[in-house]
Amino acid sequence: MERPDEKQPAIPTPPDTHVPASSSVVTFSQLTANVRIGQSDSTAAERLAPLHSLRNEIRVWTRDLLIAVGLALVIIVFLYQPVKVEGTSMAPLLSDQERIFINKFVYRFEPIQRGDVVVFWYPLDHSKSFIKRVVGLPGEAVEIRQGAVYVNGKIVPEPYVPPQYEDLSDFGPVRVPKDNYFVMGDHRISSNDSRVFGPVASRFIYGRAVFAYWPVDHFGSLSTTEANTK
Repeated sequence: MERPDEKQPAIPTPPDTHVPASSSVVTFSQLTANVRIGQSDSTAAERLAPLHSLRNEIRVWTRDLLIAVGLALVIIVFLYQPVKVEGTSMAPLLSDQERIFINKFVYRFEPIQRGDVVVFWYPLDHSKSFIKRVVGLPGEAVEIRQGAVYVNGKIVPEPYVPPQYEDLSDFGPVRVPKDNYFVMGDHRISSNDSRVFGPVASRFIYGRAVFAYWPVDHFGSLSTTEANTK
């Protein structure tokens, strides 16, 4: 007979088993995948770094090149002017159809000197430009005796005039007016110069020949004293 106050033994229940949410479960295979992904990202970054550096270097070089070209164009347009030589009166220094640069501002900072190869407006027709060499300066007396040039009674050495280009005739003497220059071509027997049209006023002289760039075999500086070396 059972006692009413006697308790029935409790039936043990299995302990709760808590299963973590699926989002919290990290399996070994996923961990390995994460590690591999990290390694791939690192390798890709290492490969992209040199490419990025090369692109930056190309960008810098391109910028510097464009700046250099721009400055060169400004200098050429505002300081130098390309011109084409027509005729042979300045041979052998300059040949027909040769391309040269002239400095348009040099005489704003320094005086015209004997031996300079200058470009000027033709005194008898200002629509034309001539190129000759300065032989006589303002106030000087110029005379030619059997092809030799004398300035103020003293002979002027002219290594730029080859013997076969000499004109053995006489000229002068003449006095060069103030602010004028006596000019002649190096090819004396084939030159229309101050012996024909007289001295050239300084206001008509607008540049000095400084550099030849075409044809290629004439590429280089145009010296005012060593013209016979070209």
